[in-house]
Amino acid sequence: MWMIELGFTPTPQRLAARPAHRSRLVDLHHQGVVRMAGPLADDSGAVIIVAAPDRAAVDALLAADPYFSTAGVDLLGIREWHPFVR
Repeated sequence: MWMIELGFTPTPQRLAARPAHRSRLVDLHHQGVVRMAGPLADDSGAVIIVAAPDRAAVDALLAADPYFSTAGVDLLGIREWHPFVR
């Protein structure tokens, strides 16, 4: 599992791109790739948990979603995560 942490600024571009991004996350959730995703309570960023075999697969997921290169979306970190409770 991998944890992706995002930081946000309230740019019009980010807000315009968000519906398509969320739709993609829902599709990936149905496929079992995205396990959890959502904004932080203060909307300063978001966390996405994905099941992927390696960092290259995570990078490919990010590259396929234009949201991650949209103004106002900052990729703060990608960390491998080993949950013991699911």
